[in-house]
Amino acid sequence: MTVRQSKLIGMVGGMSWESSALYYRLLNAAAHRRLGGHHNARSVLFTLDFDELNTMASMGRWDSVSERVAEAARCLERAGADFVIITAVTPHSVADQVEAAIGIPLLHLADPTAVAIRNRGFSRVGLLGTRYTMEMDFFRQRLRDRHGLDVITPLQEQRTALHRIIVDELTLGAVKNASKAALLQMARDLQARGAEAIIVGCTELPLLLDTDDYPVPAFDVTVLHAEAAVDLALETDPREASEA
Repeated sequence: MTVRQSKLIGMVGGMSWESSALYYRLLNAAAHRRLGGHHNARSVLFTLDFDELNTMASMGRWDSVSERVAEAARCLERAGADFVIITAVTPHSVADQVEAAIGIPLLHLADPTAVAIRNRGFSRVGLLGTRYTMEMDFFRQRLRDRHGLDVITPLQEQRTALHRIIVDELTLGAVKNASKAALLQMARDLQARGAEAIIVGCTELPLLLDTDDYPVPAFDVTVLHAEAAVDLALETDPREASEA
């Protein structure tokens, strides 16, 4: 059957630019695998200023974050995008408000992650990410309420350390061996507390460890989100499907 890209992917990026670059590579690699030849994913990107958003988040000004991300999504809609993805985990704290502000779908990052975990038969998972992702309800609650997952996070001291590693190092492209060791220890501690799998819940964390490096099966939200976006963007030629 002939597969083609029927939907234009809209990407809200810049949170940080490191994660946006990773998403761009993953989207194009996935489209190329599916379509072959010299194909890549058709997409449009609106890049926000991470420093501005990070300052707003640190001050608890989530309404301002929502306004910035929603305006970016509206620009993508006007540019012709058929659906939107937010290319970072933490800004999904305002995903509901953003989706309400646009007339096209928003593909939420938590859903393909949960489906992949459930398909492997896991129910108790450890979550690693920024302190916002680990401590606020927007990600954990969606996993729990919509997908029935039991989510645990590192202890307070580890959450603080991991947030610092992400914001002060990884978003600036700094990869340190000590931070790799710290992340691995957090995963081992979650395993000791009963985690059957780990959610790599930050788009910068793959800069430190590959999923194979974790002591239990690890699910990279960035990869799963990008693959789901390509799935949504591609379609089989309906004439061939009807003939089959």
